[in-house]
Amino acid sequence: MPTWLITGSSSGLGLAITRYILSQGHNVIATSRNPAKTPSAVREITAQPHARWLTLDVTWSKPAIDAFVQSAWTEFDGIDVLVNNAGYSLLGAAEDIPEDGAKAQFEVNFWGAVRATQAVLPLMRERAAAGGGGGGRGDKAKATIVNISSIAALDPLPTCAIYSAAKCALEAWSDSLSKEVAGLGIRVLIVEPGAFRTNFFSKDALQIVRPSAAYQGDEQPVGKTLGVFESVDPDNFGDPMMAAQRIFEVVMGVGLGERLSNGGDGGGDVLRLPLGADCYDRAVRSHEARGKELEVSKEVALSTS
Repeated sequence: MPTWLITGSSSGLGLAITRYILSQGHNVIATSRNPAKTPSAVREITAQPHARWLTLDVTWSKPAIDAFVQSAWTEFDGIDVLVNNAGYSLLGAAEDIPEDGAKAQFEVNFWGAVRATQAVLPLMRERAAAGGGGGGRGDKAKATIVNISSIAALDPLPTCAIYSAAKCALEAWSDSLSKEVAGLGIRVLIVEPGAFRTNFFSKDALQIVRPSAAYQGDEQPVGKTLGVFESVDPDNFGDPMMAAQRIFEVVMGVGLGERLSNGGDGGGDVLRLPLGADCYDRAVRSHEARGKELEVSKEVALSTS
């Protein structure tokens, strides 16, 4: 059975993905920065025969992450799917967020995924060249890098400047990577979740830089958006287990994901997977707005030749 390495498994979408993959009988290497902080989740996952829970901080040095991935690869005789899910949200006015906070956000949400991917790619390439790995149908997984982005990359809201910037960087990097490795038997999938019933908006997960005077109050976009974020009811959001199921189906080319994977009728592997009704609606509005901008700027754009 395929083996999945999942970063940020301790809560939210990462834990949902871990649970769903295990329910399908696949091997899972669950990871988190501090497993001791989530003992119940660790006990639940490691009680299952095809699971390990290991300590992994995606801000470790490249040599440390390389060594971690090599050890996990050896123990499980390969890694078929890497899910780069580890991350957190830093919110506040673009003017107010300090440089060290912005750098820390990128260190986890962007560079963490880059380091983990760079560690596993040589091993995936070598096995693919030797004829190993599946075709992404049934119980065989094509070597796949799944990068968890956000609708915030496509439609950045006020307060999300740095969070969205890190996700935009991850998407651009993933887009380029997908073109580089497509001929090497490796797939890249960018997942763009909307709002789900996770701890994303909890006080423990949100890091907020309180706005300076110019941005305070409900009449200002920053103050208004922060007020919305701090008062949301997650029960009104999407089901994270359903999101995990859709990710599994697209990676494996089964169920609703069959037509979005190579061999289906959707034209080959999709690169981006929006998840959630709110995400889809925001994505459509964003694309429509950009289309209008392209149309009105066409004359100016073509006038420079």
